[in-house]
Amino acid sequence: MTQKTKTPEADGSNSTGTVYDAYRGNWVDHRAPGWARPLLRLSRADRPIGTWLLLVPCWWGIALAAAADQPRWFDLYLACACAVGAFLMRGAGCTWNDITDRKFDAAVARTRSRPLPSGQITVTGAMLWLIVQCLISLCILISFNTPAIVTGMVSLVPVAIYPFAKRFTYWPQIFLGIAFNWGALVGWVAHSGSFGWAPALLYISGLIWTLFYDTIYAHQDKEDDILIGVKSTALKLGADTPKWLGGFLVVSVALMTAAVLVALLPHADPLTLVLCLCGPWGFGWHMLWQLRQLDIDDPDICLKLFRGSKNAGLIAALFFAAGAIV
Repeated sequence: MTQKTKTPEADGSNSTGTVYDAYRGNWVDHRAPGWARPLLRLSRADRPIGTWLLLVPCWWGIALAAAADQPRWFDLYLACACAVGAFLMRGAGCTWNDITDRKFDAAVARTRSRPLPSGQITVTGAMLWLIVQCLISLCILISFNTPAIVTGMVSLVPVAIYPFAKRFTYWPQIFLGIAFNWGALVGWVAHSGSFGWAPALLYISGLIWTLFYDTIYAHQDKEDDILIGVKSTALKLGADTPKWLGGFLVVSVALMTAAVLVALLPHADPLTLVLCLCGPWGFGWHMLWQLRQLDIDDPDICLKLFRGSKNAGLIAALFFAAGAIV
């Protein structure tokens, strides 16, 4: 169940070091060793939604590739390895983002309690933690096949660029989508060893999905963003946001449906095809539910809906997995 966030103090600080938009009662603040808490907060381990949003496209790619070919026991390893890798690389990406954005974060009420602007950790310490996370992730990646290793390495380019996008474009969510959905390509290639139109369509579907959920997220910070001079789709789309989100929904569902058809139509049995087609439609119905609940001027609702976005992705992943194993 989604927990309400804590209200930040006027200066964004607190006596415990907790980050104000973390889940109440999260394991980092209550169970992690004291020395590790700033590092884990820097990696957003107290806010796991980002890990889910990075992981789900990996599972899409693995499961749909298995449905198009045949499932193997190694796919279970791939799914678990991607889960650990998503945790680490989401943490590395957040660490890099906080290093580059530390001055902006210090000027925003919602983010000034993060470890760097609040002084819980130094920039040098954050850079060392970034390197550690990347090295462990590399150890996992090199257990995949060579095409997947190369694909995973290329993903570092959009990850490095994303934090700077909000400085020059009102569409930084596109850069986030490029980075966050790369796992759809890695997952597919890790199973099949090759690319194709199906993973490309699945990847672009995920990119458009990111525009949907991260625009909702960005509406929390629009007033602060105006003051400090950074850009987002929330500012670009403004009051027209619901209309645009409806368009993103339709395009994302259509592309995911096309990915299923391209992957399965040549040879899949009818039950596999039907189950996999239920994935994008269940995915779309959840997004429609989010859209109907949305109030772009209520930050609490925006955060709640953003945190619920993982469920849309998991619906698709579960139907793809069901199609693979029938």
